[in-house]
Amino acid sequence: MRYLIALLALAGIFDSCLALRIHLQDPSQAPPCSVTAKFDCGEVNHGRFAVFPPLSFDAAANAKIHIPIAVIGIAGYLLLAVLVLSKQYWLTLQAAEIGFFFAAFLSYLEAYVIEKWCIYCLVSMGIITLILLLSIANVGSDALRRRRAAAKAGGLLHGK
Repeated sequence: MRYLIALLALAGIFDSCLALRIHLQDPSQAPPCSVTAKFDCGEVNHGRFAVFPPLSFDAAANAKIHIPIAVIGIAGYLLLAVLVLSKQYWLTLQAAEIGFFFAAFLSYLEAYVIEKWCIYCLVSMGIITLILLLSIANVGSDALRRRRAAAKAGGLLHGK
């Protein structure tokens, strides 16, 4: 299961790189995912919430350091891949929970504040949801495996 989570993390890195490409693209060019009035990656990725911390309405574009959200996504998916491949299942679960809630907040912003959706963001939300569910299953199966091994070792110690 850890290889599946790592593969999904790689897919998340790829998806976040595509979103970063849109973010770095000239806003006058039509992005490849400008599908309808409600689905426009260009508007989402060039808006004030496309960076952390968000741009204020009166701040100059170069006033502070702003990190593109896609870069945070790349770093998060990379961290998830490293954690799961090093068999740090509990930390993988914690990182997946943080990533899921971060993506859910961004989805809230898309739905109710920006009122436009980014296809790359929706794909990322699906990927992090799958990683979270698989991490929960992975931690559960790992705990069950350890409990069975401890019970078996305890039974051997008592001569059963």
